[in-house]
Amino acid sequence: MLQKTSLGSVGLVVGGLLTIVGFIAYATGNATLNLAGFFYGVPLFLGGLALKAAELKPIPYSQPPAPEVVALREQQATPTQKQIRRDVMRYRYGQEAHLDESLQRLGLRPTDEERPLLTGLREVVWEGAYALILEFDSPLISLVSWQEKLEKIESFFGPDIRADITQPAAERVELALIKKLP
Repeated sequence: MLQKTSLGSVGLVVGGLLTIVGFIAYATGNATLNLAGFFYGVPLFLGGLALKAAELKPIPYSQPPAPEVVALREQQATPTQKQIRRDVMRYRYGQEAHLDESLQRLGLRPTDEERPLLTGLREVVWEGAYALILEFDSPLISLVSWQEKLEKIESFFGPDIRADITQPAAERVELALIKKLP
């Protein structure tokens, strides 16, 4: 629940309400409520503004997972797959893009302008195994560059994962992180 809630929005709403209460209390001469409204409302409101400015929205599913995929996730998903899914599906603060640090370590983000942007994800059954597919807009990093990093991607995302890279459309790349079956 809290992962799906924007802390910036909560700060803006609560801080805004307390600030308005403070102004009304000031106008009506209620000193105690006035102080509470100003001393708590204004900082909460400003904190909400700061969080909103640094907010990175959750990545949506491009296709909702089917019930059999959810069941397979519970049985097979690796800790890395679970962590990636949790991280990209919640609000983040102080980051420029989802998986930014991972892309940098993999050598797929030479500069901020060339950074591929994660735009969606989906979960599928891939040859009987659970797969998490990350969908990137990658206009400046070619498919060949992605494929050259395939071995590094597999070792970076951990044991029990194999990767597959496809290009469904121009300037789009899909990275499938597939559970290795014994």
